[in-house]
Amino acid sequence: MKKFIVTTTINHPTEATLKFIEIAKRDGWKFVIVGDTKTPHEEYEKLDCIYLDPDKQAEMYPELSEIIGWKTIQRRNIGFVYAYNHGAEVVATVDDDNIPYDNWGTDLYVGKEVEVDYYTNKELLVFDPLSVTNQSNLWHRGFPIDLLPYKNLIEYKGKKKITPLIQADLWDGDPDIDAMCRLSFKPIVKFDTTSPFAAAEISPFNSQNTFIHRDALKHYAVWPYVGRMDDIWGGYYTQKMIGDDKLIYNRASVYQDRNVQDLITNLEKEIIGYRHTLDFTKFPNTTSDYIPAKTKEFLDIYFNSFK
Repeated sequence: MKKFIVTTTINHPTEATLKFIEIAKRDGWKFVIVGDTKTPHEEYEKLDCIYLDPDKQAEMYPELSEIIGWKTIQRRNIGFVYAYNHGAEVVATVDDDNIPYDNWGTDLYVGKEVEVDYYTNKELLVFDPLSVTNQSNLWHRGFPIDLLPYKNLIEYKGKKKITPLIQADLWDGDPDIDAMCRLSFKPIVKFDTTSPFAAAEISPFNSQNTFIHRDALKHYAVWPYVGRMDDIWGGYYTQKMIGDDKLIYNRASVYQDRNVQDLITNLEKEIIGYRHTLDFTKFPNTTSDYIPAKTKEFLDIYFNSFK
């Protein structure tokens, strides 16, 4: 199975990046690092990875590169297209501040039948994956805030066999929660989840520690121009395209030592989600009025880049 890891970074090689390089060499992954204008290119060109500098990106995917723009995490979309067009069967999308554990990627269920704990929230159309963990007071970034009072009304349905196309592993340390949640709790966590689980409802997943089968990757993008809903709305849309029971969650396989961020700026970039994510989960599509025109233009170019 051809396996690729994809990330983008503007930093000097981090502990996480260097550890992913070790794991890639050990376990047969190809590691694609998508550079940006501020990335120290020479340092990555010396590493045992596939480094796509800005010139290579503009040469290979000129329209896509131009519409994404620079100084943005959405550059990783070029890595997705590159991996897919080079035969990737599974792509792991990761961040450079998520330090992988030694066993990262060893319980990879994508494309295989697996028995999971199966849940439902009959009151809601959306499932919060943190609601069934020991951190149920928190909520995953991109869970509709309108539904917070009801998110933990979960019913366990027993075991179910699923063949997932997406596997979202959790993250110890500074978890992926929205700015309101982080400002309120400022948590550092250790998840107690040990086995995979899934739900009947659509649910948020991110781009920081997630494994995606190629059949789902061609529908997935980190959407530009929608703030911090970039990977979230991309994930909801992908679930619509691939159908039910194709997404599972799994135990934490990284420790997130979060890069320094301005939480108020993050909150401002999440406003579009606070306003519109609930509506988006009901009808995940690329055409709604609140989706910027440049995002729609990007999606048209992006989806046509897969060969």
